[in-house]
Amino acid sequence: MRRAVCPGSFDPITNGHLDIIGRASRLYDVVHVAVMINQSKQGLFTVEERIELIREATAGYGNIVVESFHGLLVDFCKQREIPAIVKGLRAVSDFDYELQMAQMNMGLSGVETLFVPTNPTYSFLSSSLVKEVAAWGGDVAHLLPAHVHAALLERLAER
Repeated sequence: MRRAVCPGSFDPITNGHLDIIGRASRLYDVVHVAVMINQSKQGLFTVEERIELIREATAGYGNIVVESFHGLLVDFCKQREIPAIVKGLRAVSDFDYELQMAQMNMGLSGVETLFVPTNPTYSFLSSSLVKEVAAWGGDVAHLLPAHVHAALLERLAER
């Protein structure tokens, strides 16, 4: 069975994330979406909320497993016998960082990293940018699944 992981913080998941996950789901039998737990950062959504939003957004794929992880991604991969990490690249600046991570991961555990160029429609898109624009009242509905957009607006209204 061909397995891969798409890691990230997904705070919140965007259509750009879904583009990469969807493309990976066509290449692999099982794609694990690994939601990173970063104790030093306070996300807009809890890890549990992010997992639920991702599960709903990916329900139609049929081969997605959504889990959280903390620590080294290669340990997550080793525990689940996942030989490949799939990462989207938006720009050259992403490549510089991601290449270093890929080389480190390969050196630590032999896990391969596959880079997928982002759909040009989403080349500028990041969760941070979406949150910032939405916080200032900008329309980000076209950048998120509808249920994620509704959750984002609700969370921002609470603050």
